[in-house]
Amino acid sequence: MFQSPEYSNILSLKLSEVLEDVGVNEEMVMKRRRVHMLAENIHTVSLKSICENRTVYNFGSQSEGTTTIGLNSDTDILLLDYDYNVIQDWAEWKQNKINLLMIQDEDVTPGYCFLQLLRSDEPLFETIIPDQDYIRDNKGKILLKNTSLTAAGDDAVRHGPSNSILGKEGYNDIDIVFGYPCNSLPQSALHSLDRQSIWRWPISEMIRYAVSNGCFVVGTSSKISTSPELEWRISTSLGERCFMFNTNITQLHCYVLMKIILKTFLTPQRESSLSSFMCKTVVLHCIQNTDGNIWKKNNLFTCLTYCLLELQSYIRNENCPHFIIRVNNLMAGQFTAEGKLDILQKISNIIQSDGRHLLRICIDDFGNRLQAKQHTDRAIPYGMLTPRLINENISVWLFHNLARTIVTSNCPLIILNLLEKQNVNLKQCILKLVNYSVHGSRLEQLASRCLVPFLYSTLGSIMVSSNIRRNTAIQYQALKLLSLGLNSDVTSGRLKLASVLYSVGDMDRAEFILKQTENRYNCDIVEPLCVCWRCPRSNWSAEFKRKCREQNEDCINRITSFCVRFMQTEVNCIPRELQYELKRSTQDDMQHRSYIDKMWMDFAVVDSLPFLYFLQYKVDGNLQRHQDQHEALCNLVITTMSGQNLWHRETALNLIGQCMEQENKPKEAMRCYMLSLQQRERNNAAKFHICNLLRKHLSDI
Repeated sequence: MFQSPEYSNILSLKLSEVLEDVGVNEEMVMKRRRVHMLAENIHTVSLKSICENRTVYNFGSQSEGTTTIGLNSDTDILLLDYDYNVIQDWAEWKQNKINLLMIQDEDVTPGYCFLQLLRSDEPLFETIIPDQDYIRDNKGKILLKNTSLTAAGDDAVRHGPSNSILGKEGYNDIDIVFGYPCNSLPQSALHSLDRQSIWRWPISEMIRYAVSNGCFVVGTSSKISTSPELEWRISTSLGERCFMFNTNITQLHCYVLMKIILKTFLTPQRESSLSSFMCKTVVLHCIQNTDGNIWKKNNLFTCLTYCLLELQSYIRNENCPHFIIRVNNLMAGQFTAEGKLDILQKISNIIQSDGRHLLRICIDDFGNRLQAKQHTDRAIPYGMLTPRLINENISVWLFHNLARTIVTSNCPLIILNLLEKQNVNLKQCILKLVNYSVHGSRLEQLASRCLVPFLYSTLGSIMVSSNIRRNTAIQYQALKLLSLGLNSDVTSGRLKLASVLYSVGDMDRAEFILKQTENRYNCDIVEPLCVCWRCPRSNWSAEFKRKCREQNEDCINRITSFCVRFMQTEVNCIPRELQYELKRSTQDDMQHRSYIDKMWMDFAVVDSLPFLYFLQYKVDGNLQRHQDQHEALCNLVITTMSGQNLWHRETALNLIGQCMEQENKPKEAMRCYMLSLQQRERNNAAKFHICNLLRKHLSDI
């Protein structure tokens, strides 16, 4: 097990190089953090703009930058409800809130708590059970059950405190945790943070941040709880994220290596006895208990060995103290005697192999890459991605998920909530977002600017639709709003304006907007994106990948093209042929909608490029430009039949079918509708078009 310092230094440098090659480098770590911090601000300001008193946080490996493509880490989202107020002192009680007193006594596992309901009108204990989410204990206290936070959505699976949305191929799982805020840390945490390490880490500024941000409670009990229905786990995720954000690249490398070893050798079948959070806790303890000068690239292997020895010691004692709440033993009740011995032996084998075990790691081709590094004359083995391509793939994945966040925070999440809330309107929503864009933090400003253009377009379209319905003049303000929404992305805002202009009969201006949109759509750079489907993408253009790698996240609206969405309230601004999509479903079809389907199927939704050519076909026809109209129809057919990245191909086929009917080609129209049904058997307006076409045929006989 004992090797020369020269061997350890060389191996450490090679390990660092491999980790940087697979994306754990300072550039990618910072990009991951920026994108996830922006995404959580987009979610939060969108919720607050509709008077939802909630905050969204992205925690875990994805937001810390401590993961690789091969680790396939979950996306951890915490949704914090500020209508609830968890307190530890009566001075923290707030009127008109759901106040819950945190109870930590001998009946509660350390690091966990009970939540006792208090009155909302005055600081007294509640004596009446309000609903089935509460229970009276044997001491007469009204306690909140942790099962009150339940999973939402057909695709969600309950796992402890989280609702997991299982990712399809090409996507990560999403763990959504619901929690309640507490403005202060438990006394046990304050005592732990007060005990300053001789190496003075974490530094005082980090400790102040952790203390000032308090904690959360999430609905799960410990493995050894005697009251599993009533215990709530105390979470200090904000403080932990602060500590992780203040580690150096070698410390991050050590943590990533620990997770890779965990997944490869210790829990290959995803057993629950050890977790990546335990590995993180071990690394944080090791950082605190050592001189910061040892955490250098040429000492990585020594640091890794030290962390593995510490992990082994914690397992042997079955005691891994939480880094902030030291009384919380993360390993309590986790091991069977047989499982414990097995894991201890595996860790011993890894330590004694002096790095040879690392050559057996398949994740990210780690072992092969390390072996190639140890032979300086050997290139990256054939079939492995180069570091540049890995960085590009990570950047594209980040930008893709950021784009999805932007759209899902607008259409339909915000708008659906607006429609359900009579006391909130779209104008108020926009005004709140504009206020964030001026007076918010830097990330809140950027988040608001990502969201507002979509709402401008939607509100402008709704206003014009109302004018058309009432047969009144089109308001200047509506057209101004549509103009302000042009830069939501490359196409969707412009196509919505073109659709409005077509609907009011302004063909010349509609033609101008369509030509401008077509000129902006550079197929070598711009990529179409859609949130209606969780479909994997792998065939991104080289130029798009380069843009994602080289530029920051603020370029997202210049390189993406979202599908175009219309609500029922915009019906008069939708071409007649597309209006059928608003009524795509029979009552039976509605029973076969997934959770994702329910987010968009009551809208008329179409991919941007087919819609562009369809509108050109309609506008050119009205302007009597038959040659241009024929060319537009050809482009629509070619794009729909051969386009690789279409999510609403069935809708495009329905549009072509109606164009063919207008061209008096019923056979071609029927073929399009049948192809559309092959794309989507249910929830498809093609059924109506087929019936209508048959009715016309029979009436002509």
